[in-house]
Amino acid sequence: MQKKVEIAIDPESGFCFGVKNAVTKAINELADGQKLYSLGAMVHNPVEVNRLASIGLGVIDHEQFAKLHNAKVIFRAHGEPPSSYANLKDRNIKLIDATCPVVLRLQANIKKAYEQMRQCNGQVVIFGKKGHAEVIGLIGQTDGNAILIENEKDISKIDFSRPIEFFSQTTKDVSKFMNLVKILGQKSSQFQWHDTICRQVANRGPHLRNFASEHEVIIFVGGRDSSNAKVLFEICKSVNAKSYFIENESDIQNDWFTGVSSIGISGATSTPSWLIENVADRINAIVSGL
Repeated sequence: MQKKVEIAIDPESGFCFGVKNAVTKAINELADGQKLYSLGAMVHNPVEVNRLASIGLGVIDHEQFAKLHNAKVIFRAHGEPPSSYANLKDRNIKLIDATCPVVLRLQANIKKAYEQMRQCNGQVVIFGKKGHAEVIGLIGQTDGNAILIENEKDISKIDFSRPIEFFSQTTKDVSKFMNLVKILGQKSSQFQWHDTICRQVANRGPHLRNFASEHEVIIFVGGRDSSNAKVLFEICKSVNAKSYFIENESDIQNDWFTGVSSIGISGATSTPSWLIENVADRINAIVSGL
């Protein structure tokens, strides 16, 4: 008799609030049948991007956006710099702004800090990933003058004789940020820092570490180009050697589950719940036949 196999979906997996809100807004706007353009892919997940494309969502880059007229455009959860908002009326662009509220608040705080730093020859420093959509929007609040640091090596960019206001991209690792706070605080007597990391995203790490340890096999669903997916999968792998990264159910290999009694399924903040459910259904069909 085939033993019963437990298949558990991580309750914390899938879209974060900001991404879920942006995708919902896009779907609602597409309901009227009019073409909608997203400035950049809505999520770093090709399966979801293809699904949204199938219902009419086009993806454009900033160069294409600059030439667009008489159209409807959605700004995704990552946020945009002030330059993206300029001259929209002149081009008859209807804007649906789906920037995450957490990111919007951070943009406002960085803009305010930059204005204050200009008065005292200070610096705005941001901990983030170079080229990331959110970071581009954050640096845009400072007219491009913020100092971006990705790790301890970049600290040399900072002038410690001048005041410093320190922020973080919302999706960065809390422990790495706090380590930088400690280092910068020791080097500067004019240092202020702001905890701007989204806890809904940051708390997934500790939770996922526990979830991965509770199952024999972990299937992690995410886009291969997603930074968040890569980070979370590495957490799984560090705890459970039998962790496998997939983009969709077609990547699953049957022999992963031979002799296994407990399987956990999780996903990145850019992984839709319907895709995770599809993966669960596929695994259930496989283990039923073993």
